[in-house]
Amino acid sequence: MSDRFRVRRGRAIVAAALALVVVAGLAAAGTATARTTKSCGTVTLNEQAWAGSTANTYVAKAVLQKIGCKVNITKITEIPVYQAMADGKTDAVLEDWQHVAQYKQYITKQHTVVMGGPNGVTGHIGWYIPTYLMQQYPQFKTWQGLKGKETVFKSPESGSQGMFLGGDPSYVQKDKQLIQALGLNFKFVSVGAEPAQVARWTQLYKQKKPVIFYWYTPQYLNLQYKLSEVQLPKRFKGCLDDFATGGGSVAKYKCAYDHIVLNKVFSSKFAKGGSPAFPILKRFSWTNKDQELVAKYIAGDHLNSDKAAQKWVAANQAKVNKWLGK
Repeated sequence: MSDRFRVRRGRAIVAAALALVVVAGLAAAGTATARTTKSCGTVTLNEQAWAGSTANTYVAKAVLQKIGCKVNITKITEIPVYQAMADGKTDAVLEDWQHVAQYKQYITKQHTVVMGGPNGVTGHIGWYIPTYLMQQYPQFKTWQGLKGKETVFKSPESGSQGMFLGGDPSYVQKDKQLIQALGLNFKFVSVGAEPAQVARWTQLYKQKKPVIFYWYTPQYLNLQYKLSEVQLPKRFKGCLDDFATGGGSVAKYKCAYDHIVLNKVFSSKFAKGGSPAFPILKRFSWTNKDQELVAKYIAGDHLNSDKAAQKWVAANQAKVNKWLGK
């Protein structure tokens, strides 16, 4: 065997060995990728009745679609959605107003729902009046100033009493009980879901008439209308905010609504299923201003929900990248 042949043969062996190493490396990388990257499949988000929830849901949808998820949206009210998560009918609620009774039942006892951490938004429910009315009656800054002046808020539905305009019946609330506990001469009037309530109080606002009503923050309409909150009694240990789940004596509701860190909740099946969507939704967090802006795009400017979400995502890529883990 000549020296030249030996050299050529040696080079061929080395080249073949290097090729095998490269192929093996690519195969290993492919296997590792297969192990770490899972198809997103379908994710079901629950959208609730208020504009802020719509904003959360569609922004999350836009982000999940970036990684190839198919996103379905359910519209189940606040309490029944817990059973829906337990049944696997929906995967995630991105804004929960601290439904403690449901936490005990579905998170602590059944383990069918898991807590997902704060969504970055702080919520607060209260009694509100137009600022023009507060300027006319500065005593309305506190609930005591309403006493003896309830008839200022009279309406065709309330007869000789003042009208208190209640919120959407599906929302956390205790206003009937609070009115009774405070000894105020108000008749609680419900006109149905939030759009009907908004139509009623905004009509009165535009007419510069008196109105007192259940309202909350964050809410995109707070950017459009000047409202002032009536100060309710200070909170105390054992004070409750939702009569539908708390029941019992009205004395337990004689306090202001709490300021609430709004949470995300997920079905346990989704949380444990390995979906790449789960860690993204766990990291989902934004501010009251972020939410109000997107809600304004949708409900105020009547922009398509998907387009509104995409508009915000395009303008806030740094925040979105944090959710994506980049």
